[in-house]
Amino acid sequence: MSQSIFFRTSKFFFSVVVLLIALQAQAQTLPGGLTPQQVNSHVIDPVELRGVSMDGDEQERSMPFVFRPQLKFNALPKLNVNAFGQEFHAKIKDQVTGYAMQLRQNGAPIYTLIWNFSKTPTDGGQGWKLDTRMHVASVSKYITAVAMVKLLDSKGISLDAKIINYLPAHWAKGPKVNLVSFRQLLTHTSGFKTGTSSSNYAFMKQVVAAGATTNGSYAYENLNFGLCRLLLAVINGNIPKNFSAGAMTDQIWDIVGINAYKAYCQANIFNPAGVANASFEALPGFKNALAYKFPHLNQPGWNSGNLATMAGGAAWRLSVDDLLKVMDHVRRRNTIIPAARAQQVLDGRLGIDQAIATPAGNIYNKNGRWTSGGRTEQSVIYFLPNGMELAVLVNSPISVEGWSLRGIVKDLFIDNLENPN
Repeated sequence: MSQSIFFRTSKFFFSVVVLLIALQAQAQTLPGGLTPQQVNSHVIDPVELRGVSMDGDEQERSMPFVFRPQLKFNALPKLNVNAFGQEFHAKIKDQVTGYAMQLRQNGAPIYTLIWNFSKTPTDGGQGWKLDTRMHVASVSKYITAVAMVKLLDSKGISLDAKIINYLPAHWAKGPKVNLVSFRQLLTHTSGFKTGTSSSNYAFMKQVVAAGATTNGSYAYENLNFGLCRLLLAVINGNIPKNFSAGAMTDQIWDIVGINAYKAYCQANIFNPAGVANASFEALPGFKNALAYKFPHLNQPGWNSGNLATMAGGAAWRLSVDDLLKVMDHVRRRNTIIPAARAQQVLDGRLGIDQAIATPAGNIYNKNGRWTSGGRTEQSVIYFLPNGMELAVLVNSPISVEGWSLRGIVKDLFIDNLENPN
């Protein structure tokens, strides 16, 4: 045992010494205030994040739904808010472990639903609240899209500029990577196609080396948004694209990318919206949901852990209140990006899955789903007509069938449109 401890300690100090020598030889210091110890202890591909999956929008199962006879609208219809809320609750209340939902208009709450457990009695018992945080999975992509639009606009860089000029210089770039634009990353049309949920640093480096062989065609990939954290770090000046530190180069790039992305989003998106301490893991002092199967069968819930190495395409832990504050500030308050630019983000489907035409106007959504062994975290945000936004968090599948959360919202919205008074 003592020999094993001695070996591990010696190996650690040897790694630190090698890193310091490499940095000194290149007359470089660690970017972002990092220490050699932080770099040496960083894990690019944590074991606990293997085997989890995130569903793309093409994989959802829609609940069977019978619409009412189509009304003839004599003017632009409006949503019957009470009917919508009552029917939503009736649809899912007996099909989930718990959930929280709120609908706001011009930033003010107009309908709230809170149901059952964010932690079941097996895990100490905790009811859902509007400030209960959960991993929002792919809804993180909308946050990333807004961050990238803000940063690119501030630097005078077009969404159609090519990303190759901002990727790490030491990465190999395969066929057609030179064609990939920021807009293509944010709309899943880059041509990177892996069919997996992975977006850790080593995986992204490997995929970029293989190339964007189907450039211009749609494929839902976490990697598109994971790359944004590295691009953001370069554009924002957190790390030069030519940075190299020998054997520890990739470790440093990964940490700087994660930290730069997190800090930029906190300073430029969450702070203006009044959201404190947005994080990639459950923080002490905050209410946090666990994920369950459905039915939960009194089995312990799952804490999906620190998701920093997935940042960009996933990872943010936020509450319904947090999400709605961000949506309100982005869409109309001009505190994050101009309101007109926010509408362009929606219409361009940047970080958004669907723009759906309805008799009341377009509705825009982004969903998230993160699962391991059937234990599921899922979320959806909707931008609706008449200045309305909706956010829902659910900590289990919806029924044993795993129905689509955002599909239920869409169907009920359309079915509860009525003529204005």
